[in-house]
Amino acid sequence: MSKLIIDGVTRTFPPVRGGSGSTRALEPISLSVADNDFIAILGPSGCGKSTLLRIVAGLDRASDGRVLLDGEPVTRPGADRGMVFQSYTLFPWLSVIDNIAFGLRERGVSEVERRQTAEEWCIRVGLSGFERHYPRQLSGGMQQRTAIARVLANDPKIMLLDEPFGALDNQTRALMQEMLLGIWEREKKTVLFVTHDIEEAIFLASRVVVVSARPGRIKAEVNIDLPHPRHYTLKTSPEFSALKARLTEEIRAEAVLASGTAGG
Repeated sequence: MSKLIIDGVTRTFPPVRGGSGSTRALEPISLSVADNDFIAILGPSGCGKSTLLRIVAGLDRASDGRVLLDGEPVTRPGADRGMVFQSYTLFPWLSVIDNIAFGLRERGVSEVERRQTAEEWCIRVGLSGFERHYPRQLSGGMQQRTAIARVLANDPKIMLLDEPFGALDNQTRALMQEMLLGIWEREKKTVLFVTHDIEEAIFLASRVVVVSARPGRIKAEVNIDLPHPRHYTLKTSPEFSALKARLTEEIRAEAVLASGTAGG
């Protein structure tokens, strides 16, 4: 059973060259994430939610506080955490199946085993028939399916997703949400999912954490007690609408404060 503890994490960025004054991105944030949790981190642009995710991934360092995974401090990237970015971050010179198998190859997994694992994940994310295609031959949705499969092929304890569907059109985005939710319902991975989309957060998560305008702090935590498996028609239910109204109120003032700021 894996457990993630975010304990009093802050982040302050030094002044940019030629600028004056540092930037406080995160106020002390504390969060406990249990095994199999699906946590959506919801907040306006520039509130520090992506910064928090990068600290959990080991791609950035907290100015203060600590992150613990199974009691061990997180200080650098590791195979126990898999990250999916908004940009697809695929290797353009590798085929779909070789992109998915890349992490396994780096870990020294045999060719037969990594090929079998990659082929299985091609099927699970709906890429059958595209194994030999290259990223330039794929739609945005297919590229992101490949990126998600690459993370899952490594069997991480935690998946970290930073607005992974933000660059997709609405229809493709909805289909990708359903795919990811289906994978989570089957695989029961622990997930931290950053988004600024309220409907997306409600549909996917078991708990939504609302982050304030910069400097980011946890303003609210809302349990999403909607049944599984979740069908897209759930988005028109009274229960969904009530949660949306509640979260809209939580985040509206923060979005107003954050308007005019950039970044995530």
